[in-house]
Amino acid sequence: MAITKLDQMLDALRSKPKKKLVAVAANDEHTIEAVKDAVNAGIVEAILVGDETKIIEICNKDSIDPGIFTIINEPNESVAATKAVAMVRDGMGDVLMKGSLSTDKYMKAILNKELGLMAPGSILTHVAVIENPKYHKLMVVGDVAVIPAPDLKEKTAILNYLINTAKALQIETPKVAIITASEQVLPKLQACVDAALLSKMADRGQITGAIIDGPLALDVAIDKESAAIKGLNSQVTGEVDCLLFPNIEAGNVFYKCMTKIVGCEVGAIVAGAKKPCVLSSRGDSVKTKLYSIALAAMTA
Repeated sequence: MAITKLDQMLDALRSKPKKKLVAVAANDEHTIEAVKDAVNAGIVEAILVGDETKIIEICNKDSIDPGIFTIINEPNESVAATKAVAMVRDGMGDVLMKGSLSTDKYMKAILNKELGLMAPGSILTHVAVIENPKYHKLMVVGDVAVIPAPDLKEKTAILNYLINTAKALQIETPKVAIITASEQVLPKLQACVDAALLSKMADRGQITGAIIDGPLALDVAIDKESAAIKGLNSQVTGEVDCLLFPNIEAGNVFYKCMTKIVGCEVGAIVAGAKKPCVLSSRGDSVKTKLYSIALAAMTA
């Protein structure tokens, strides 16, 4: 049965072998508390790579038993990132997680050509899963944080990662909308042209595992009534599982409207590396970080 609420990921993971999580620079309360919740939920075993003194201080302050973690002392954030990536690359971990270090240091360690987590030719992208109380299922969206202006090759890669993530959430045949400003094929808008090409590639079997339609404006993608008024007959409209955005501006604005204005719950990962990587903001809530850990474990 398809997962329709983020909490359901925790239930699904409890019946599976625990994943090994390696958290980089786990020197902040939100990261430690989220990892503690994931450990207590029975979904991961955790290794914290960071400043051991700070980690112990936070654990003592928040009444967390540091014995539930394996702690590797490395106060230098860049060195901690390199060590954590090496552990995941060498099979000692299934999931990498960002703690209090900056995104550029985290990504630099992942993208290191010799010591990182990238396979030759692979494309790194951000995948978020949003639970909106006004929509009847989860929305798997991308890219909202990593690739600024994806070309057709990058959009194809993002599309496949969205589909794979949806399938990890037990959605057997995801319905995918390729979002643009219009549901018409407008030659002067490259996003519309790309959407039409991707839809035809799916029709021809070049992209598989999902029902794909585009170009679609956001209103018709998520609202069946809007699609009916505009005369669209599609299996995707009103039932969409995945949204592929034309660029980072569109995706990021949608993501932040969902989280900051609507108050949606979310989990997010970076896909495309050899192992899933949690890339939550340092300001994200404990619950967001927990759901991101669960999403990474689902896709690992």
